[in-house]
Amino acid sequence: MKESDQEQLNKLFDGQPGVTYNRGETICKQGAIANQLMRITSGFAKIYIEHKGKNIILRIIRSNDIIGLHNLFHNQHFNFSATAITSCQVQSITSDELNTIFTKESTNFAAVIAHINEYAAGYFKRFISLTQKQAHGRLADAILHLSEDVYQSRSFELHLTRKDIAEYTGMSTESVIRIIKEFHNDKIIELDGKTLTIKSMNLLQKLSDLG
Repeated sequence: MKESDQEQLNKLFDGQPGVTYNRGETICKQGAIANQLMRITSGFAKIYIEHKGKNIILRIIRSNDIIGLHNLFHNQHFNFSATAITSCQVQSITSDELNTIFTKESTNFAAVIAHINEYAAGYFKRFISLTQKQAHGRLADAILHLSEDVYQSRSFELHLTRKDIAEYTGMSTESVIRIIKEFHNDKIIELDGKTLTIKSMNLLQKLSDLG
């Protein structure tokens, strides 16, 4: 998304108070009434769907990401949950306040559409990864997402648990642990405590491409 669009989105929340969510706390709950838009100003969170006692993580979000865009234009319930994976600061604005802003300034509306399009493109990639790729390709996709979209670095603190990664990749926790160890032994990544470093971006990308 263009920087100008991000700036317009940020302006929507000017003057709104922030609420702190500790790691593990629920920011919004699947099934709750969706009557507000939320913006993370610091920290990281996960967006996921709850289904029959299991979770499917759709996206890891960070500072400046927006929660609730898909429910913005009609009053319904959240079709996903969001939970902090680190301490998070979150601002919110009600749907009524947003409608008032949109009637006065169309540039804000265009920025919201751009953000929705960006999220949709990410979900299309997730669908391909989960349905068309084998386990190694799915884990490679997950690491690339964390590196390029979330932490924007080849070396980062891994805030996700192995169970979280399993829910993101559609694998068992045991499979995630085994393949992470394989990636580490093959010098594709290096794990030092909670710090994950990509040692061979070429090999990781090749695993993603081959699926």
